[in-house]
Amino acid sequence: MPAIPRKDILSRLTAMAVDGVPIIGGGAGTGLSAKAEEAGGIDLIIIYNSGRYRMAGRGSAAGLLAYGNANEIVKEMAVEVLPVVRHTPVLAGVNGTDPFILMPQFLAELKAMGFSGVQNFPTIGLFDGAMRQSFEETGMGYGLEVDMIALAHSLDMLTTPYVFNPGEAEAMTRAGADIIVAHMGVTTGGSIGATSAKSLDDCVREIDAIAAAARGVRGDILVLCHGGPISMPDDAAYVLSRCNGCHGFYGASSAERLPAETAIRDQIRTFKSLPNLKETKA
Repeated sequence: MPAIPRKDILSRLTAMAVDGVPIIGGGAGTGLSAKAEEAGGIDLIIIYNSGRYRMAGRGSAAGLLAYGNANEIVKEMAVEVLPVVRHTPVLAGVNGTDPFILMPQFLAELKAMGFSGVQNFPTIGLFDGAMRQSFEETGMGYGLEVDMIALAHSLDMLTTPYVFNPGEAEAMTRAGADIIVAHMGVTTGGSIGATSAKSLDDCVREIDAIAAAARGVRGDILVLCHGGPISMPDDAAYVLSRCNGCHGFYGASSAERLPAETAIRDQIRTFKSLPNLKETKA
């Protein structure tokens, strides 16, 4: 499927926001996940390296470490996902801090492959403390992710960056972001999810601050929430009903890992509860 024009995607999503219909995006680590998400009516599909690790039974944070080349993995995943998606925009997670990539050519290649837009993942935004300071001081900081989003915007690709605080929201909006995704941390729940996270009410306050900062730069910015304790539909409903100007939810583990864990576990439990064969034949 060829890339869907940015203006067409934004026209549809903006109309949904005006009508109060939540925008739902989701990560896909396999072609089957993407097919199932599209069948469910998802609005945006995003693929990035953590999806591969997640569906291989490893935690999503694996995508932040040196277990593989994130940008090359996205291209490998593309040949599995893009051919099976019929009408939903597919976005690529791009490692904007990769010092060994020609970013203009890489983004143009992604667009030619059929990606309609990009997101900044892996992201330095998930690091803090001394490690974050080290990245910033050695030329591998979050600013490179802002530059990547600005470049993608200049190529007329949809841009949906992760941000972690109001300052980053302002920077990404100035760079031309179409959708700001307020990231609340690694998703909790399931067998390989995080166990420590902020509360849903904490998320509401942080998302409101991020949304206000973005809207201070451009009033028509769309905002989605993601991660942390916002892992299930009820969690998203709680947050969306209390936030000012949050237009929907983006889930990665929530969209594929948690549903797969539950469905497969329960299916096997059902098979294991089949009646005793000697008793049924008596």
